[in-house]
Amino acid sequence: MSASGTPYVVLKLGGTSVADTLAWPRMLRELQERQAEGLQPVLVCSALSGVTNDLVALVEAAVAGDAWDAVMQRLWSRHRTWGEAMGLGLPEAVREELQTLARMAEGVSLLGEASPRVRALVLSAGERMATRLVRNWLAAQGLLAVWVDARELLQASRGPNAEKHYLSATVQAAPSAELQERLAGEAVVVTQGFVARDAQGETVVLGRGGSDTSATLLGALLAAVRVEIWTDVPGMFTANPRDVAGARLIGRLDYAEAQEIASMGAKVLHPACLLPARQHGVPIEIRCTPHPDWPRTRIGPSGDHAPGVKAISSRSDMVLVSMETVGMWQEVGFLARAFEVFARQGLSIDLVATSETSVTVSLDPAANVVGGAALDALKAELNVFCTASVQRGCASVSLVGRQIRSILHRLSGVFELFEEQRVYLVSQAASDLNLTVVVDQDQAARLVRQLHALLFGELESVAGLGPTLAALQAEQQPAPVGPVAWWVDARELLLETAAVETPCYAYSAERIRRACAGLKGLESVDHVLFAMKANPHEGILRTVVGAGLGLETVSPREVARAREVLGPEGGPLLFTPNFAPIGDYEAGFAAGARVTLDNDHPLRAHPEVFAGKEVFLRIDPGRGAGHHKHVRTAGAVSKFGLPPQSWAPVAELCRQHGVRVVGLHAHVGSGVRDPEAWPRTAETLAEVARAHFPEVEILDLGGGLGVPEKPGQEPLDLAALDAALARFKAAHPGLRIWLEPGRYVVAEAGVLLARVTQLKDKGQGHRYVGVDAGMQTLIRPALYGAFHPVVNLSRWGEAGPWIEADVVGPICETGDVLGHGRRLLEPREGDVLLVGNGGAYGAAMASDYNLRGRVREVLLG
Repeated sequence: MSASGTPYVVLKLGGTSVADTLAWPRMLRELQERQAEGLQPVLVCSALSGVTNDLVALVEAAVAGDAWDAVMQRLWSRHRTWGEAMGLGLPEAVREELQTLARMAEGVSLLGEASPRVRALVLSAGERMATRLVRNWLAAQGLLAVWVDARELLQASRGPNAEKHYLSATVQAAPSAELQERLAGEAVVVTQGFVARDAQGETVVLGRGGSDTSATLLGALLAAVRVEIWTDVPGMFTANPRDVAGARLIGRLDYAEAQEIASMGAKVLHPACLLPARQHGVPIEIRCTPHPDWPRTRIGPSGDHAPGVKAISSRSDMVLVSMETVGMWQEVGFLARAFEVFARQGLSIDLVATSETSVTVSLDPAANVVGGAALDALKAELNVFCTASVQRGCASVSLVGRQIRSILHRLSGVFELFEEQRVYLVSQAASDLNLTVVVDQDQAARLVRQLHALLFGELESVAGLGPTLAALQAEQQPAPVGPVAWWVDARELLLETAAVETPCYAYSAERIRRACAGLKGLESVDHVLFAMKANPHEGILRTVVGAGLGLETVSPREVARAREVLGPEGGPLLFTPNFAPIGDYEAGFAAGARVTLDNDHPLRAHPEVFAGKEVFLRIDPGRGAGHHKHVRTAGAVSKFGLPPQSWAPVAELCRQHGVRVVGLHAHVGSGVRDPEAWPRTAETLAEVARAHFPEVEILDLGGGLGVPEKPGQEPLDLAALDAALARFKAAHPGLRIWLEPGRYVVAEAGVLLARVTQLKDKGQGHRYVGVDAGMQTLIRPALYGAFHPVVNLSRWGEAGPWIEADVVGPICETGDVLGHGRRLLEPREGDVLLVGNGGAYGAAMASDYNLRGRVREVLLG
């Protein structure tokens, strides 16, 4: 109980919950229920989902001198859309915040820089705007609510430098009788997460994810009876339930256990939020916004302290730094000297492993800036007294629990799972709360599933463990993924198609034409070419060419097929070989294609093939993007493109042999949904053209236009892309823009139809649905870890029952899985399952592995 006699309860809503307009009637009832219990609610809100990212982008665009007004338009749109959906319009206070942001962006653009102080002011605006909207809506529903500026509630201590002080502030909290008296009353207090002030009254922010910490800080200040963290899951699980089908809800944890699980990769809670609650004994509950009645995880001062593993967590994108020197052996102060270097570079060390002559540490990107420049500076300092090396692309896999050292003898099976892994580091926490192994990132997800099956697979009924997420969701029907799930209306036709033969890819020509029309509507783009490697089906090629697109090819056989479809004079036709024999280039020229060079070797070794010709050059812009490392096609670790050191020599070679460079090409990766990615590439190519290739007329910005794969993902904003490229062209009027999307044109238009062959239940929630399509039919899940939605088309629209299972094929490989832990209307042998987003790199990458034969393809109208 607080000193004022008022029992406070703090409710924190994350950005996704705040943005969900359907959630607010439920939250209104929750607030009213707290009041009926005699509690005074304090509501802590994050910015609307996506807004903080927009605010970061606003600052970066302004600093770079780019047109930042497109980002401002998105900010206006996000808040106006929410307000209109809730029947509010846009409150004047929100308008004023947006206008202030525009003035600040203009000032940053003029200066060409933004101090940490300015960045904090900009980033804090998202929470202020969201809470203005929320407070007004609650008041409109008749609930007495008052808006309070969080800067009046939380004061940060002085940080070690400006970056930390303003952008990752630290706030100390202890029960405050003054604050408890001040907020006491009948009104619901609505305030902001993430935001505080310093001793001088200036705005600071608590770092990304800081809203959780704001809530527990306020819980401590107000001596709250509890803090409720409202999010899209009901608590912490024994593993990530979206990756591991049998993951179980953990009913109760103590603060230390929850801290470890959060720190080692679980994203339900920000790790920093546990400390204020732990210091002042404030209980935490994790609640599910869409389902308030679901069971939950409760975190408090006591839990089950018996030895054992509570959860398995994983963190990706880890960076390892190894330091080796024989001189380290028995040398006093080596570690102190090395760690001082990390401190000077502003890098926080996570895991540490030492031996007589080497030390390896890990850096978590969530807590560090680990770009190339930062790591180069670190290595340069370390190399003065040791040999430093950096390993990227790692992931940590952690067993979290109590007294891990005392149960090592029971973990022999666990260690066997690492037999075929490359293990970079093993760390056992001094607190005896976790055992962590660092491995290659592409192995982590599989290891987590295997470890979970080994450690939790035989647990039917254990005190403290609740249901799986699938069991909780048993009565929900998943929504189709993507802006247009055309297959819902075409269900009967698809079932008729499957009745002829499965497996089978079915494509919607109308959906392809619609995607082409959207691309042709880009006024800033002079030519759009379909990257036919995504799907070379002749009917699809004729559809896209009929819609006005050209074709981009990567092999002589693709060139030949493209020429057949385009006709002798049709185009444009682009040929982009990579590490190809010289005959491929000759074939491209013979077919009348625009030919691209992405290496100087062909030009040096076979100048006669290129003499007097017009060519494109593929440039490596230095950084890649995309949904998986295998599709990021730029940077030093990618095989594609001419690196900067070769641009001047290649220009000289071209002059010597009369080769005219008329186009520059770059492609940074696939699955990109940031509309600013392509203008950034254009600026790079324009600079290269100015410096080395003055005859360039065309900038080919590649493809990679992303499509939504999972529920909740937003599609690429084509209007924003068009506006951004239009600004570029206005500044570079002599240049034409080409794009060459592949996946964007056909992914959503294609579905894979597969028939259920067998069902298997191995117990403990491990179920399998076998189908007649496997990794030879669709290899993307095995190759990229790609997500494809799976539904039971035969029973679509029925009420249930539902199951959760891995969808697997008939191929003799462990990786033959089309989907892990997919929720399906319970299938029967003979049912037709539909695998969505299958139009790109499905049939194109299919094989007859195991001599299963090639997959059938059908183009529908």
